[in-house]
Amino acid sequence: MTEENAQQDIAASATETPVSESVAEKAPPVPDAPASLERVFPREKTTFSEYIESLLVTVILALFGTSFIVQAFKIPSPSMEKTLLVGDHLLVNKFIFGGRGDAWYEKLLPYRPIQRGDIIVFKYPYDDHQHFVKRVIGLPGDHLKMVDQEVYINGKRLFEPYVVHDPNPATGYDVLNYQFPPVGNQFLGSPARSEWIADVHNYIHGDEIVIPKDKYFAMGDNRDRSSDSRYWGFVDHDAIMGRPFLIYWSVEATSDDYSQSTFLQRLGSILDTLRHLPARTRWNRMFHTVH
Repeated sequence: MTEENAQQDIAASATETPVSESVAEKAPPVPDAPASLERVFPREKTTFSEYIESLLVTVILALFGTSFIVQAFKIPSPSMEKTLLVGDHLLVNKFIFGGRGDAWYEKLLPYRPIQRGDIIVFKYPYDDHQHFVKRVIGLPGDHLKMVDQEVYINGKRLFEPYVVHDPNPATGYDVLNYQFPPVGNQFLGSPARSEWIADVHNYIHGDEIVIPKDKYFAMGDNRDRSSDSRYWGFVDHDAIMGRPFLIYWSVEATSDDYSQSTFLQRLGSILDTLRHLPARTRWNRMFHTVH
């Protein structure tokens, strides 16, 4: 390459550079990104009807849950001590027992039959059908009797490590704490329902009581302070609401705290509990499972 040709190449490259720069200058500028998505997609305001719709859905789900799955109850009496104490607040599984097993869909759901030893929540068969909590002792078809505070099922003594006996019960001597069914069907002034006293002889065979179909014999763990099947009869299957499975809160309380008759008395009791909440809470019982 001669010196003249080299000078021509340098001149050509010098003339090409301004062309490239001029093309870059003519290219359209890149637009800036939007400062926020709201400028591109403005947020829609929630309307009053949407608030109402959300509230209704929440209420419906809550009603469904408390009607069919889980419900909260509290213990107002000492009949289940030491298993459950007055002031224990429970969550009850209402989806465990199901119906009588007649419906086809029950075979597809995680139901199980009621078993001896299950703690159940059920509706009391008389008066205002308040909720009771007891333990299932006798199943349909069982032959049951109690001798000297020991329960026998189908001729065999039942092992009951959960039972508590009060050596000096406040109610004094009660024949049904020692013998059931009572000899000669004599309740001897026991605080039993008159309807049960008149009906119990239909189920007594010899010295045992035979539990009929779809009925259960339930008793409290605190045998000397429990109003149970000895005093008012069997628990119907359809009256059973579920099985308590968790103590979610427990507070120091007495039966008198839950026997307030007027609204103002109940309100005063609630306010007093709230005022002393940390001190009265049984922290060691919270979130304990129920057996």
